[in-house]
Amino acid sequence: MNRVPADAENAHSSSVESCPSLRDVHSINPTQLMARIESYEGREKKGISDVRRTFCLFVTFDLLFITLLWIIELNVKGGIETTLEKEVLHYDYSSSYFDIFLLAVFRFKVLILAYAMCRLRHWWAIAFTTAVTSAFLLAKVIISQLFSQGAFGYVLPIISFILAWIETWFLDFKVLPQEAEEENRFLIAQDASERAALLHPGVLSDGQFYSPPESVAGN
Repeated sequence: MNRVPADAENAHSSSVESCPSLRDVHSINPTQLMARIESYEGREKKGISDVRRTFCLFVTFDLLFITLLWIIELNVKGGIETTLEKEVLHYDYSSSYFDIFLLAVFRFKVLILAYAMCRLRHWWAIAFTTAVTSAFLLAKVIISQLFSQGAFGYVLPIISFILAWIETWFLDFKVLPQEAEEENRFLIAQDASERAALLHPGVLSDGQFYSPPESVAGN
């Protein structure tokens, strides 16, 4: 006579014990995971990340700043037209600053092409431009007679050298690690979202927690 109530009590206790596991499944919030995935995909649709855009702006600043200093140097030497003809048409490696300007143009074209247009995720392009810049400036300072031409003989080579190495540091320690970290977060969030979709295929209704019809009333 007591067998049916005992079975009903066991079924009821097993259903109660299963509630925490269901609540654990509900504790996984796929909405937050999907929001992270959508935000990452939105950044990918924009073209480049914010930190990479900042790097490209700094590369543009490098070119404009060197150009500005070169124009000032042309004015200081006695007029833009006269000095420009002397430094460009009658180029002399030992006394002209035109090659330093071309070096800035070279860095700008290579870095923008590699990291803005091609969206390269490697350091070889910045290593190439920095190595060429460093070698050229060191050779120019040793061989040429820039130091005998006033303050610009010091300013242009030093600033060009510093800007090239700042670009290298910024890309190697800021751009590439941050983008790699964001990509890893995206992959982890995507994997967790797929796991949550397998564990939580649909919304559970309250009716699923009711006792089965065959259980005895009152239990």
